[in-house]
Amino acid sequence: MTQSVQNGALSDLIVLDLTRALAGPHAAMMLADLGARVIKVEAPGHGDETRTWGPPFIDGSDHEAVSSYFLSCNRGKESIALDLKSDEGKAQLTELIRRSDVLLENFRPGVLDRLGFPSATLFELNPRLVMLSITGFGHDGPEGNRPGYDQIAQGEAGLMSVTGSGPDDPQRVGVPIGDLTSGMYGAYGILAALLERERTGRGQVVRTSLLASLVGLHAFQGTRWTVAHEVPRAQGNHHPSISPYGLFHCRDGAVQIACGNETHWQRLCQEFGLDPATPGLATNPERVTNRNEVITLLESTFADIDQVDLLTRLDTIGIPAGRVRDFQEVYEWDQTRSQGLLIEVEHPTLGPVELPGPPLRFFDVDGAETTVTGQGSPPLLDEHGDQIRHWLAQG
Repeated sequence: MTQSVQNGALSDLIVLDLTRALAGPHAAMMLADLGARVIKVEAPGHGDETRTWGPPFIDGSDHEAVSSYFLSCNRGKESIALDLKSDEGKAQLTELIRRSDVLLENFRPGVLDRLGFPSATLFELNPRLVMLSITGFGHDGPEGNRPGYDQIAQGEAGLMSVTGSGPDDPQRVGVPIGDLTSGMYGAYGILAALLERERTGRGQVVRTSLLASLVGLHAFQGTRWTVAHEVPRAQGNHHPSISPYGLFHCRDGAVQIACGNETHWQRLCQEFGLDPATPGLATNPERVTNRNEVITLLESTFADIDQVDLLTRLDTIGIPAGRVRDFQEVYEWDQTRSQGLLIEVEHPTLGPVELPGPPLRFFDVDGAETTVTGQGSPPLLDEHGDQIRHWLAQG
């Protein structure tokens, strides 16, 4: 299968990124991965606060050390430093708004208004503008003005209550999942608004929040409460509605097993000499009710089997299974690299660096891959300021 370098589906769009930290920058990076030109506006002197989040920091030639956090969510963008409280900064932002297709912001509600750019003004400047606004807890309602940080939102939105070893051990997810998903939902909303603009010729405002994105992730845990009136609780590495489905220890480690149907259960039992009709374990509802007995039974069965052998046997009988990899193992895994999930960019001070790559791939009807390649490096602060100002001055 051949691969052709393409400009991407959004290559004719200009995206104005006024966001910082993670939710908004992640949404803007997703648009850059689709080929959009993304102009990141940062505060003079210090820029996006994630430039200071670390360690780890990576030393570069003749410049300050670079935050690996900043590198994670700003590839493929241009940077310009603007003081949005100054007349000059506001004038340049005005010109950028006129020329942009999309604007992203994640200020607290009212901040953009106080800077002189309420939504009415934005649409006067550019009636075709699509605007994404991300907040912590929503743009209105009794607590709409609360500042939003992922750690707080994970707790307030219930996610921590179903994450951890048990009900008394609430844990945050190991990545800022509220930030990431609000960025993803935001990018999804932008694409819908752009499609509607093709019909109406007019832009619109898309709103989401950390709270909304995390509640949007509740899935079956949400309906456990809204329909069944059962409050979900954390229960570690085992599924609340399917069994066996979780992490099981063996002689030299552990494996993850997902028996998604009765056929899987019967195959598992046959392979390891167990009776699938054991009283209390014959059906999924019974096994869920007696989950601890299932765990004890399987872990005693696996106690003399090495992880590699166990995974081989599970694969042979068609049982979904896997190991728990650390990040080094993930990024060194041939399968990860085969999917384009690791890319190399040329950073202006660090030289060639590898970054996590985009999670989407595109193919034309002939099977040729058209995924955008050659993403730019995350920018230095104001790296593209002069050329953007020159572009704006040309009218």
